[in-house]
Amino acid sequence: MSSLERDFYCRDPALVARALLGHTLVRNIGSEILSGAIVETEAYYGSEDPASRAFKGKKSYNTPMFETPGTLFIYMVHGWWLLNISAHREGEVGAVLIRALEPIDGVDMMRLHRDEERLEALTSGPGKLTRSLDITKKLHGYDIVAGKDISVIDGGVNDFDVVSSYRIGVTHDLPKHFRFYVSDNRFVSR
Repeated sequence: MSSLERDFYCRDPALVARALLGHTLVRNIGSEILSGAIVETEAYYGSEDPASRAFKGKKSYNTPMFETPGTLFIYMVHGWWLLNISAHREGEVGAVLIRALEPIDGVDMMRLHRDEERLEALTSGPGKLTRSLDITKKLHGYDIVAGKDISVIDGGVNDFDVVSSYRIGVTHDLPKHFRFYVSDNRFVSR
């Protein structure tokens, strides 16, 4: 299977966030392949979105949100790296936070990275999944469309209902649902 094309990310962040559900995030580390089906996402916008890292404009740390869709934006919150993929129409700003995965490949290595045995606890949150897949600031600015170290491919979870809600952990949110997740999936963050 090949990576999702650039056009996939060249849309409104909420459309991309919803459409990413069920696709597979793949992380290559040497000869090891770690992967999981994307089961939870959140969409973020630019200056009109008070919960966005781009709310106060373009800064050195958030440039991927303004750049080519499909660029990784990785930042730290409370000691955890968070994985975002830039997603927006031309001339706009936005990204999608990958909040949770359903593990597929490389579960033993994920357990080592997280020092966690419980399968449900490995990738059921944005910081947990980055630690399990060894995603750090080194991948900030990485092109996920052309990438070999990390990519999103078609497939994973196929038959599911999508639920939406307000975003988690934000002080000021927009009056729309920008969090999307697979209904009744045990790997969705709590």
